[in-house]
Amino acid sequence: MAIYSAIDPPRHEETPLAMDAMDAFYPPFEVLKPSRQSAPAVFNSPHSGRIYPHSFLKTSRLDALALRRSEDCYIDELFGAAVELGCPLLKANFPRAFLDLNREPYELDPAMFAEPLPNFANTSSMRVAGGLGTIPRIVSEHEEIYKGPLEFAEVEARIERLYRPYHGALRSLLQATAAEFGHALLVDCHSMPSTAAPPRSAGLGTRADVVLGDRHGSTASAALTEAMERAFAGQGFAVVRNKPYAGGFITQTHGRPDAGLHAIQVEINRAIYVDERTLSPGHGFAAVKQAVAAGLRDFLMLLPDLFLMRRIAAE
Repeated sequence: MAIYSAIDPPRHEETPLAMDAMDAFYPPFEVLKPSRQSAPAVFNSPHSGRIYPHSFLKTSRLDALALRRSEDCYIDELFGAAVELGCPLLKANFPRAFLDLNREPYELDPAMFAEPLPNFANTSSMRVAGGLGTIPRIVSEHEEIYKGPLEFAEVEARIERLYRPYHGALRSLLQATAAEFGHALLVDCHSMPSTAAPPRSAGLGTRADVVLGDRHGSTASAALTEAMERAFAGQGFAVVRNKPYAGGFITQTHGRPDAGLHAIQVEINRAIYVDERTLSPGHGFAAVKQAVAAGLRDFLMLLPDLFLMRRIAAE
């Protein structure tokens, strides 16, 4: 199993905080590769990073446990079977609270900075308004992260040295997969707090285990999403589509079915595999990991035929 990481050289002078953090995040991300890729899918875990540098913690009003509330805890491990099943898995080592990869590169909140932001920054998106831009202002519990204003140069260093190389690696994996197989599926892997998980169905108080997001059918063919839903449901998971998570920036960017590129976001209910109070693996962790692996195996076995059927239908 090969491991790959990359950091672009700095494009500008960086602040001491930026340099300290860059050193702590070595490698900033990894690509876990099978000895041979046997399925046309790429798995991505952009929010499971769990390295919190001391230099970052010093700037925060919160301790590491509070910052981890926005982390997709152990999702890289839950989906680790993808590598054994013949697919690459890209995962970040830096945390979402430090830099959110599922955003545009410069979705920034001007209220977080001491100086005006450049004109190219997107300061008016709904995600920025909610405190969840590329550099988040809050964690999922709506607690403010930073003690004081940030310097744009330090934030720019995060984006140029972490965000851009990560997205470059993701594009390369998808392009290589499409070149080899003629098409590619991105599976964007996340977790959700149990309070955000929708009901299993109307009238039931229990929550869904899995939410699949394909932007309401715009980022993946219906056959792929339906097959993934059946695969997870076959392992006993209660599955819901597109509510409340239809797929974020990564899914929307890479899902272009007409070009043979599909993307599905997968959200796993944290309550079924971690203790949401301590964020440590729960009693169900091993069973959920095994069930996810079995669901992926069943889905990936069908994937070549699903793509072939789609190709024939298009001809």
